[in-house]
Amino acid sequence: MTMVLRFTPLFVALAATMPQAQAADAAEGFVAGSSLDVLARNYYLNRNQRQQGVRDNREWGQGFIGKFESGFTQGTLGFGLDAHAMLGLKLDGGGGTAGSSILPYSSASKDGYAYGKAPDSFSNAGAAVKLKAFDSVLKAGDLFLTNPVIAGGESRMLQQTFRGVSLTNNSIDGLMLEGGQASFTKLYNQSGRQRIGTAYGSLPDDRESRHLNWAGAAWAPVEGLTGSLYAAELKDIWNQYYADIDYTWQLSERVSLNPGLHYYHTQDTGDALLGKIDNNTYSAHFAVNVGYHSVTAVYQRVNGNTPFDYITQGDSVYLDNSQIYSDFNGPNERSWKLKYSYDFAGLGLPGLSTAVSYSRGETDLTKADPNSPGYSRWYSAEGKDARHWERDADLAYVFQQGDFKDLSVRLRWATHRGSQGYSAVDNDVDEYRIIVDYPVSIF
Repeated sequence: MTMVLRFTPLFVALAATMPQAQAADAAEGFVAGSSLDVLARNYYLNRNQRQQGVRDNREWGQGFIGKFESGFTQGTLGFGLDAHAMLGLKLDGGGGTAGSSILPYSSASKDGYAYGKAPDSFSNAGAAVKLKAFDSVLKAGDLFLTNPVIAGGESRMLQQTFRGVSLTNNSIDGLMLEGGQASFTKLYNQSGRQRIGTAYGSLPDDRESRHLNWAGAAWAPVEGLTGSLYAAELKDIWNQYYADIDYTWQLSERVSLNPGLHYYHTQDTGDALLGKIDNNTYSAHFAVNVGYHSVTAVYQRVNGNTPFDYITQGDSVYLDNSQIYSDFNGPNERSWKLKYSYDFAGLGLPGLSTAVSYSRGETDLTKADPNSPGYSRWYSAEGKDARHWERDADLAYVFQQGDFKDLSVRLRWATHRGSQGYSAVDNDVDEYRIIVDYPVSIF
């Protein structure tokens, strides 16, 4: 089956859902509805590479993300403007230790090792105009997007943005419709923009994808139940379809059960720049929450001789076993996870929380195509019984009051090890992160 998303008919279809006979809600006004927020993020990442001859990655930076969002002018058709500016400052990251993806760097070679030097600072700014009519909002320009098929990466010092157009509609209670097209992305450790690429595939001959189209719906019909359906086309690379369902069953005031399922189907399309893709990936989780404790079990499966792939640096991997270091998304991979989390409010320490998890996966990397134009690096002659595991721990505290209210400090640890050929795709590493966020609302 081949899917072709077309931009103009998509907007016509969504616009048709507007209640044309309904009067527009009273707008707050361009100025009265405006807000300006600044996030100061201090980020340290140390990735200790366990392979001989591979330099460690170690970077430390201070980032600032300012976001201005206007209200809408009054009337049936309201106009508005969103704008943002980002600044990243290097605090540490000398030659030979760059490459953790916190800071940009130029790649070179010295004494047989990869060598890169990050600039002392880097910055970016952008804006989007927006129009509101009835229950629909159209935006064009630089966008912050978050959905299962195109989500900007937020896991580093600065955020990823996209240049394109988007439309959202909320005419029906509990149902959100959206769609759009994005042609360029600003990666979280870069100042400039580039065409949207993929996280795991290598495009041949310096060719690029032209744009990504998407459309989808998110549904929350009753309390505790959510679901969504999305479809996307990364031109000349893949069509990707996504579905999920999640339910929280509240057995009592202190006890609840939470089953959920995520599913992706990806297939090549157009010129198939990454080669043949026919991939079905799903993850299922079941969580038991008792008071301030939570235990979650996960099973994840990739069916296909290519990995589950998504856009470069994006957070559009809505799978339960996507961890700090590995996504457990190799060709034909099966993986399991057990996670425990605790909220220390149960001990009279609100704002303090922790989580620990252990994941392991196994796959046969000899089934990957060594001649694939996009995924040949996944082939390993020694990978018949490839296995790997990851152990993660998080400790976070959010100040609840006083001058530092809402300031958060997060410590993250990850240990990853592979065997039987898995090191061909994911290294053995010990990783440490310290993240300090201080959000400030200017108005």
